[in-house]
Amino acid sequence: MKLDTQSFRTYSAKPGEVEQKWWIADAEGKTLGRFTSQIAKILRGKHKPQFTPHVDTGDYVIVINAAKIRVTGGKFQKKVYYHNTLYPGGARFEKYRDVLAKKPERVIEDAVWGMLPKNSLGRKIFRKLKVYAGAEHPHGAQRPEELKLN
Repeated sequence: MKLDTQSFRTYSAKPGEVEQKWWIADAEGKTLGRFTSQIAKILRGKHKPQFTPHVDTGDYVIVINAAKIRVTGGKFQKKVYYHNTLYPGGARFEKYRDVLAKKPERVIEDAVWGMLPKNSLGRKIFRKLKVYAGAEHPHGAQRPEELKLN
């Protein structure tokens, strides 16, 4: 019995075929890690049946109320963000509570960036994330749909 090899071909999405939607997610009262892992999954396109690892199949995500995100345990006091200026003695450490007070968008951006691939595709995907500290955003023209996250 001879098998038809045409039916066993693996589907690979092409960049022009991918339809990208806009989603809006409210971070108020959500746990940082759980929330950002779901955002990273949508940005990457893993929620779609035509997901292809080497193609940007993901959607755009707008995150509002980033200043109202929460963390569990003692992370509010103990979590530290690290940055190096690449000069001798250039290590910089900043506590979570200080970052949340000064620039709350960075908390979500750093968490999502840590979950994306560290290559040119990951940088392209990361540009589709829009984070705002408050409830206002300038993306009304894209008509984003509300994203229901647990």
